[in-house]
Amino acid sequence: MDELEIRKSVREHYAGEAEGCCAASSSCCGSETAPAASAGASDVAGIARLGVGDPMERLAPREGETVLDLGSGPGRDVLFAAERVGPRGLALGVDATPEMVYRAREAAQSLGRANAEFRLGEIEHLPVESASVDGISSDCVVNLSPDKAGVFREALRVLKPGGRIVVSDVVADRELPAEVRQDRERWAACEAGAVTVAEYESLLHEAGFQDVRTEVRGGYREGLSRAVVTARKPQA
Repeated sequence: MDELEIRKSVREHYAGEAEGCCAASSSCCGSETAPAASAGASDVAGIARLGVGDPMERLAPREGETVLDLGSGPGRDVLFAAERVGPRGLALGVDATPEMVYRAREAAQSLGRANAEFRLGEIEHLPVESASVDGISSDCVVNLSPDKAGVFREALRVLKPGGRIVVSDVVADRELPAEVRQDRERWAACEAGAVTVAEYESLLHEAGFQDVRTEVRGGYREGLSRAVVTARKPQA
């Protein structure tokens, strides 16, 4: 599969999720393995979880900060962050699927979260100003990208000096067979695009991040594990 075919397949899959399971309070897209702690305020508890972890909770947004969620889906983590950063802060979400962006905007409007903003765009080409973000989270989205190096270069660009990133993702316990890498459905299922921890950390270092740390949690599927990766942009 070439890059364009991968992007099209992933986008079509999550457009379907936006119209299906994410339309109500339900679990989908691997979320059966994700903890429920990030619900935070009860008013976001009814928004479907998409992912395998709780990176926004780990990011710990603070009052007045600007935080960004890569692949924000139906908006749960962004809306949770909007409460944490308060009216002087801003919670941004970027997603490549229009249906997800529309659903997230509807949720923000219904909850009165004026400081939650959802933008349509690819995480490899973020519609976000350089050095404007204090923290970045992402939950089981980077593995969907055929250009992970581009994702981390963009993340570094938009972070302020000293800014932090927390990513929950699926990682490969070993190199995946070629037939898995070429499977459209397994790309959308967060499997075919998974890389090893060593590759993941190397991509972050090459982008320019420091203090890269990984916590492997296991418990996904055979040959794959859940992991939390944290890093920081240098001060200068």
